[in-house]
Amino acid sequence: MARWSAPVPSWTPVAVADTTAMTDGGHQTIQGGSSTQRGEIREVYLGGQAGASSPTFMVLGRTSTVGATLTALRLAAMDPSTAALAAPPVNYAASTTKPQRSATLGILLNLSFNAFGGVVRWVNGPDEIISYLGNTASLGELSLNAFTGGTPGLLGSNIVFETL
Repeated sequence: MARWSAPVPSWTPVAVADTTAMTDGGHQTIQGGSSTQRGEIREVYLGGQAGASSPTFMVLGRTSTVGATLTALRLAAMDPSTAALAAPPVNYAASTTKPQRSATLGILLNLSFNAFGGVVRWVNGPDEIISYLGNTASLGELSLNAFTGGTPGLLGSNIVFETL
């Protein structure tokens, strides 16, 4: 088991409805590294960086269309003795095939907040397990992005997860 940190220091989410292609740079998505890899989300953190009031309707959800040809973002093992994985999970925000939030398996967490200095931190409890399995639709990818409405503002995010 290895715990990973997937930070995105500063970005502006782009609001999309379910089953609508996400915009490069407007989401943060975690995709499993192989067809059998299982991971569990341990924490989601959002810190507002907007310069004015920005009601930002953030959600964590499953995708029904997964990204392909991914441009990987930062991903760091939290324990320095973690062995390198043959197929590590991918933290990304840009791809040739864009992810789309599932309408049926969609929103798992509502993390709405005011990005004008607001903070959201969700930490899983013992019976609050959000996981991914594999790297294909609809269970192999989890996306953090804005839902329609509001005025998405600049923020920083970090997802902590564990590969099992």
